[in-house]
Amino acid sequence: MGSGVGVGSFIKVLLRNFDVLAGPVVSLVYPLHASVRAIETQSHADDKQWLTYWVLYSLLTLFELTFAKLIEWVPIWSYAKLILTCWLVIPYFSGAAYVYEHFVRPLYVNPQSINIWYVPKKMDFFRKPDDVLTAAEKYIAENGPDAFEKILSRADKSKRFKEHETMYGEEYLYEGNFKSY
Repeated sequence: MGSGVGVGSFIKVLLRNFDVLAGPVVSLVYPLHASVRAIETQSHADDKQWLTYWVLYSLLTLFELTFAKLIEWVPIWSYAKLILTCWLVIPYFSGAAYVYEHFVRPLYVNPQSINIWYVPKKMDFFRKPDDVLTAAEKYIAENGPDAFEKILSRADKSKRFKEHETMYGEEYLYEGNFKSY
């Protein structure tokens, strides 16, 4: 009778910690084994499957590390991650291929340029939208062409200075004056 209680308790502990026990097996052990097998075959399809999985696993890990403080407030995160990982790992579902083809690949094949010189666009019925040229014209109208020329010359000087800049933020010239100790 004592051994039945022990087995029951053991099964309860296993079920309560299923995500902790199954997570590494599903997300690391099986994919590592399958990746090594894929390397040893002549087929490129299985190589692509596992490379795709590892890219997505890396992205998922980066997501977890970045948002760890928020994720710890989601009580079902470990189970959701386990289900997602199973969907990505099991070749029958082709989850890794689906996510890669529909979400990751478009970012690399068709990269969208990001404009770091943000000028807000305002549209009025009676005005044209604000853009860089419109902003420059507006600045010239408010401050005069001389002020605009000064800005351009300062930008040109700083560009020329930065070409000779070192990682220390200042121009580095070798003078050759060394003392020997």
